[in-house]
Amino acid sequence: MAIELKIPSVGESVTEVEIGQWLKSEGDAVAKDESVVMLESEKASVELPAPSDGTLGKIVKRTGEKASIGEVIGSIEPGQKPAAEARPARKTEKSAPAPTPPASPAPPPLPAAAQPAAAAPKETRTQPAPQPAAAPKEARPEPEPPPAPAPQPASQGRKEEVVRMSPLRRAVARRLVEASQAMAMLTTFNEVDMSAVIALRKECQENFTRKHGVKLGFMSFFVKASVEALKAFPQLNASIQGEDIVYHNYFDIGIAIGGERGLVVPTLRDAGLMSFAQVEKAVADFAARARENKLKPDELQSGTFTITNGGVYGSLLSTPIVNPPQCGILGMHTIQERPIASGGAVVIRPMMYIALSYDHRIVDGKEAVTFLVRVKEMIENPARILLEI
Repeated sequence: MAIELKIPSVGESVTEVEIGQWLKSEGDAVAKDESVVMLESEKASVELPAPSDGTLGKIVKRTGEKASIGEVIGSIEPGQKPAAEARPARKTEKSAPAPTPPASPAPPPLPAAAQPAAAAPKETRTQPAPQPAAAPKEARPEPEPPPAPAPQPASQGRKEEVVRMSPLRRAVARRLVEASQAMAMLTTFNEVDMSAVIALRKECQENFTRKHGVKLGFMSFFVKASVEALKAFPQLNASIQGEDIVYHNYFDIGIAIGGERGLVVPTLRDAGLMSFAQVEKAVADFAARARENKLKPDELQSGTFTITNGGVYGSLLSTPIVNPPQCGILGMHTIQERPIASGGAVVIRPMMYIALSYDHRIVDGKEAVTFLVRVKEMIENPARILLEI
């Protein structure tokens, strides 16, 4: 008996999805838990696994169509012999005779020259002999058309391709526009001397990697520094609900990651309770699964503050957009050696610009600037992060 493929729940408040690419065709063999189709929602792209071994039956919903949670989009025929095995056999049977006909006509072209000669005497009775002479002359102009295709490549180079936006991309676009229209968003900047963090990483990297199985990166320092700054300035860890301000007494830090299908922001739950190693492992896991579109919907929800690192793409400076209903986002940028004044002398230091975009409705400029200064101080003196001062 066929097993129905139904749309599972893919996250809170999500009532429908869009059918993405079918990874299997009707009649293909599938193994239990093997991905069969991609499901696109406003929050994430997820893969629907096969509930059992068998063969993919009739596909009810095609790519691009909408489907509600619980709706049937296809079926699995359990225990049946994969129809895919039979298909190749049929193709080989058809392909075997196919090549033979072209092979036989290949030799005749040579004797074909003799055939016109034999046919010529019959045609001489009606005096069409001059016609063959005229025919070659008319055939000669035919080589002239080849130059005509020359302009075609130019026109082909100006082709346009229309690709429908995925639900995730449409949701991101909508939310970014809403954020810019609904909140009074401002951005403040500062710069950080990364010398101390770089030196600490270089000193501890080998032992850290050996013990935890993951490299010590920059993100864990900024996550821990942000948590300490949020403790001092709770307005940046709050959100607006109607006419109320909700202050969150926990720190769920969203990490913006560029996935294959768009920007996603998985959340580090209770980041204030996580160690450096736990942060690095979680971020590495998020990045790997984002590339494979395997992030879970509940991992993309309910953050209280966001960190984005445009520096990995070479960004020197940017104004990140707040992810509503949050009211703050910290932007990291590329590290660049620059001359700065230190102790009355000009020295070269590895510097990073940092930016804080915030909702001015509940965060004043003084709080935003001081928050960013606090992050700067802790990054430039990492011991303050460990001592939580």
